[in-house]
Amino acid sequence: MATFNLSSYNPSFFILVGIPGLEKFHIWIAIPFCTIYLVAIVGNCVLLYLIAVEHSLHEPMFFFLSMLAKTDLILSSTTMPKLLSNLWFGDKKITFLGCLTQMFFLHFSFVVDSAILLAMAYDRYVAICSPLRYTTILTHQVITKIVVGIIFRSFCVILPAVFLLKRLPFCRTRIIPHTYCEHIGVARLSCADISINIWYGVSVLLVTVVSDIVLIAVSYTIILSAVFRLPSRGARQKALGTCGSHVCVILMFYTPAFFSILAHRFGHDVPRHVLILFANFYVAIPPALNPIVYGVKTKQIRDKILLLFSPKGTQ
Repeated sequence: MATFNLSSYNPSFFILVGIPGLEKFHIWIAIPFCTIYLVAIVGNCVLLYLIAVEHSLHEPMFFFLSMLAKTDLILSSTTMPKLLSNLWFGDKKITFLGCLTQMFFLHFSFVVDSAILLAMAYDRYVAICSPLRYTTILTHQVITKIVVGIIFRSFCVILPAVFLLKRLPFCRTRIIPHTYCEHIGVARLSCADISINIWYGVSVLLVTVVSDIVLIAVSYTIILSAVFRLPSRGARQKALGTCGSHVCVILMFYTPAFFSILAHRFGHDVPRHVLILFANFYVAIPPALNPIVYGVKTKQIRDKILLLFSPKGTQ
């Protein structure tokens, strides 16, 4: 593919290559991604509908879960439609503004997801360690402040990345060897020094995601300590059961993310198409699996789903 030589700070468009080396399989690769995306859309929409209409699910835990579902819809919809358009129809062009917009919502939704998982860990901490004060601690006002704080923090740490990219001169190439725009991937196309972009990206990761993981780990250390002090085995199992789905979602969210980060930083011998496929599965699979995990492991949601889809005559 030809290289575009430019001397512009704001190129009109970029070219998303797709999955280099697997061009002849693009049509077939798109099928599982399309299936996963549809599962994510349907699963999260059903979850949001149930939480909205069922008064028994109007609790802090399910409010945070509905926020997680909305963010997952943003995360998958930011990348999957463009990916499918690229693989099926060869629509590789993306405008500079479109690229910045995609990059912003990709990283914004990732940071929001991480913060929501921390909020859900705090919810479980209060529910298990201070069950009698649960409703007085997690009031509507407190939940509103938590949500505003999550959105404000995520917006403030990701928005500067947009301006850090806009300041760069893109005078070498417009070709992005990926299926979507992400901060450092776009910055590497510049012919200027991108040290600030790299250090800012690392700082955002440390301030948001890494700090969230540390606080989640602290929360669950205290939770487990409280659970194993409970007198009866049944009470311990019930307490651990309320955390099971949240722990599964945490593992599904953070584990692939760090594998992807480590592979990009140190996996120089890993084929490029493997890294790109892994990066795409990472933004596609957690949004599809999260509602399934909560639907299977959370009794209140499982009962409502069975009631929703069961024949009317059997209700």
